[in-house]
Amino acid sequence: MANSALEIVGLLLTLIGLIGAAASTGMPMWRVTAFIGENIIVFETRYEGLWMNCFRQADIRMQCKVYDSLLALSPDLQAARGLMCCSLALGGLGLLISLVGLQCTACIQNNDRAKRMVLIIAGCMIIMACICVLIPVSWTGHVIIRDFYNPLLIDAQRRELGEALYIGWVSSAFLFAGGCMFTCCNLQSESKGSDRYMYSRNSQYMAYPPQPIQPQQLVLPPQPQPQPLLSRHPSTNYSYHSRYPSVRSAVAYL
Repeated sequence: MANSALEIVGLLLTLIGLIGAAASTGMPMWRVTAFIGENIIVFETRYEGLWMNCFRQADIRMQCKVYDSLLALSPDLQAARGLMCCSLALGGLGLLISLVGLQCTACIQNNDRAKRMVLIIAGCMIIMACICVLIPVSWTGHVIIRDFYNPLLIDAQRRELGEALYIGWVSSAFLFAGGCMFTCCNLQSESKGSDRYMYSRNSQYMAYPPQPIQPQQLVLPPQPQPQPLLSRHPSTNYSYHSRYPSVRSAVAYL
């Protein structure tokens, strides 16, 4: 019962992390214009994402333009595209596989070991999705912080951390928690189940070769001897000769 509750919690955490990773992938708020000048009146804000650039004027409307070429992006954004897509694929596939191995589903019946193995595989895939989210988000954050303190860049070229990076960090934490629940709980159950059937290595045993089966002779049961019939006439077959008739012969004669 406890494992079933943990599986449901891990499924919900994985679903939340997958939704957050998808939102972080599509949002253009990876890099935001840094306002560090003396002018506090800001009329335009620039956002840079994985797929497009956006401009917002006076918090009224936003105009976005898709990148013309992938090669025009910086190396961190190029790697982020591929890794985020891989994380979505791994997370979605791991979520579907985990549904097969849940105790509340009947996809695999009468085989607890197979269900545990399916959940362990799904947990490993979800943890890999967490790593694929964490690498591009942390790399992009490192580049933004490095360029912010670079004295060779002017103020208009400096950027700040966008909302998509924070959502990516939180989503990776959810994915990591969900994957650990699927993996660790079933690894512990597998070790407990294996301890029940362990035998001592110091036990002495001997292996006997198989003996061939010898054909046995058919033995018939002894057949009953026929009983002598009583007759009114005296019998002349006696086992011994006697001068006087016996009492039994007299009774038979009568």
